[in-house]
Amino acid sequence: MKFAVIVFPGSNCDADMLWAIRDIVGVEAEYVRYDETSLQGYDGVLLPGGFSYGDYLRCGAIARFSAIMKEVVRFAEEGKPVFGTCNGFQILTEAGLLPGVLRKNDSLRFICKTVPLKVNNQTAFTSEYETDEIIQLPVAHGEGNYFCDDQTLQELKANNQIVFTYAENINGSVANIAGITNKAGNVLGMMPHPERAMEALLGSEDGKRFFASMLKNFGKVTV
Repeated sequence: MKFAVIVFPGSNCDADMLWAIRDIVGVEAEYVRYDETSLQGYDGVLLPGGFSYGDYLRCGAIARFSAIMKEVVRFAEEGKPVFGTCNGFQILTEAGLLPGVLRKNDSLRFICKTVPLKVNNQTAFTSEYETDEIIQLPVAHGEGNYFCDDQTLQELKANNQIVFTYAENINGSVANIAGITNKAGNVLGMMPHPERAMEALLGSEDGKRFFASMLKNFGKVTV
């Protein structure tokens, strides 16, 4: 597989994402600029964290209109893997590829720490984890408070779209939600950063199995 790491003006986790997938996992990956119009030759898309366009208007609201997003939407519609973390999650909701929105943390403070998460391993992105396993991943966000209406929440539950939940709600998210997929299961957005948990030296290796799951279920790569 070959992955595109999309770089928007203001992205600051693009190097982390490229390092994780290319240097640690060992899969071919390249940066693709926000103003490109083609993803020809790529098999998956990774949207990194950061502050695209300075988070003006709403987080992800301007990035959603970048030229490359038409191709990201096409990828999603074709069933190819699309993963967004932090600002990437916000962009995916703004683009309509995932339901709901991300609002300011209920504390109105930026949160930067490692947190415990409960994993739903019945998805293509998490199959390498144990059932209801608690993992440790870092978060770094000011607007990670996931919100959706009651009907959407019931649909998320019914369709097994809730992938990660906070063991302790850190930001006010509905139902402790930290990450969700689309109904088809090929688009995932989450506020925590698995790409920052790839080595014990960094405090956790729990991100490795996230990428291993994705490669196992969407490609032919064994990690």
